[in-house]
Amino acid sequence: MELRQYIAVLLKWWWLIALSVIIAAASAFFTTRAIPKTYVSSTTLMVGQALQNPNANQSDLYTGAALAQSYSDLVDREPVLQATLEALGLKWDWTVLQSMAQGHVVAGTQLLEISVVDTDPARAKVLADEIAHQLILQSPSAADPEKEAERQFILTQIEGLKTNIKSAQEEIAQLDDAIVKANSARQIQDGRDRQANLRAQITTWQSTYAQMLSNLQSGTPNYLSVMEPARIPSYPIGPNMNQNVMLAVVIGLALSGSAAFLLEYIDDTIKTPEDVRSDLALSVLGSITDMQGDDYASKLMTVNEPRSPVAEAYRMLRTNLQFSAINRPLRTLLITSSGPLEGKSVTAANLAVAVAQSGKRVVLVDADMRRPVQHQVFQLKDGFGLTSILLDKDLPLAQVLQPTYVDNLRVMASGPIPPDPSELLSSKRMAALFAQLQEQADLVIFDSPPVLVVTDAPVLSTLVDGVLMVIRSGRTRRTVAKATKDALTAVNANVVGVMLNRASTRTASYYYYSRADRRIISRKSPLSRLFHRSVRPQDSSKSRTPSADRTSRRKADI
Repeated sequence: MELRQYIAVLLKWWWLIALSVIIAAASAFFTTRAIPKTYVSSTTLMVGQALQNPNANQSDLYTGAALAQSYSDLVDREPVLQATLEALGLKWDWTVLQSMAQGHVVAGTQLLEISVVDTDPARAKVLADEIAHQLILQSPSAADPEKEAERQFILTQIEGLKTNIKSAQEEIAQLDDAIVKANSARQIQDGRDRQANLRAQITTWQSTYAQMLSNLQSGTPNYLSVMEPARIPSYPIGPNMNQNVMLAVVIGLALSGSAAFLLEYIDDTIKTPEDVRSDLALSVLGSITDMQGDDYASKLMTVNEPRSPVAEAYRMLRTNLQFSAINRPLRTLLITSSGPLEGKSVTAANLAVAVAQSGKRVVLVDADMRRPVQHQVFQLKDGFGLTSILLDKDLPLAQVLQPTYVDNLRVMASGPIPPDPSELLSSKRMAALFAQLQEQADLVIFDSPPVLVVTDAPVLSTLVDGVLMVIRSGRTRRTVAKATKDALTAVNANVVGVMLNRASTRTASYYYYSRADRRIISRKSPLSRLFHRSVRPQDSSKSRTPSADRTSRRKADI
């Protein structure tokens, strides 16, 4: 398929795509609104004491990072979660909390982050803190009160040493002033001796201070401490309304677009002139939109609404038929279709009127002896017709050719339905009748049964100059149309082209005409009823000469 064909498919099914997108977006919107909002709160733990040690080594850092990963796996285990629920007095199953909590290591660090997602922001904060607390309690460093007491003692001694060192340094400064003011050598010597003793004491204290500080900072790598407690979240993390609606729109577009192409793939009917050319290798000589009407007579648009786009399309079909037969003029034309209800009879009637309006003599023969309708279209008698003259060789041709209210147009009805129409149509009498009919008209149009239903159409196609296939857009399948063409070409029939019936306004060749330009004649009006009678209407055109009448009709056609 070409790009324009893809676009055409999307334009054809735009309503399905739009409806799917609207339903998907609305469903996502209301579903998201019904979902409770969720909040996340996190507590950050430090694994090890390497950051407090100014002389930390690579081994401590690596060990702390490895331990952090192990502790992150313990966050969603039963011992920690069950202890958390018991501490908070919650009667939950621990697996419920497992679906809410998650631990992960901050990449490249010793930091362990414990997150809890809950619909209650305050409860999320409490749960995150308690899980961190229970994890610390279950770590090796949590249950050692002696070490903690020793740590507190060292801290007290360090503070005392700092005070002593500061006092000694102040006393040395005071002795300097006293030595300067001394009056005797004895006083000076005593002052200097005291300073020497203080400096020695300060050195001792500083050494002890450094040793104690080193012991305090040389902590174990397997130690957990809270670096950042959890906070009550202010904004929910979900559900994300915009994201859900946009995702639903994308999914709706994808599914509806796929469905449109699938339906188009499954639908193997012929719909456009491009389908006819690509599948049948035939030209489309005309495209007709759907016609409204309660009966066959109301669908004779070339009479009821001669200035309508539909009537103009039939005149375009007449012109295209003339151009398609320049090298081989059409004196006899068979109009058929693949199956019933495709519009062949209505097409034959309107085409016959259009050709007759151009000034040519036309005979329309209803050769459909199964379901004849031409007598209904032109409101004629059906007691005699084609079967009558085929069965009675002495019956004059003029007696079965019934005049109509359209100048230059006579119709031969089907007549009584015979038991075996195919036999009559293939008889020598039928071939002789062809020659007689060509003497009576410039163009003889035959309305035949569908090709794939009975053998009547292939039999008649061997006698006529050309065959026009009528295809109903959106109903006739490609395989059926191909089988119809093959059946006609198998008997060497001259298929001149296709008339696409009930095509869309985009497909029809006359879509650019404005409906405001129509001269609408109501089907219920007296003039319409007059047209449907078998008697010609009395009007002023009777007083015209035949040449003037034909000239005026040509102008009307233009």
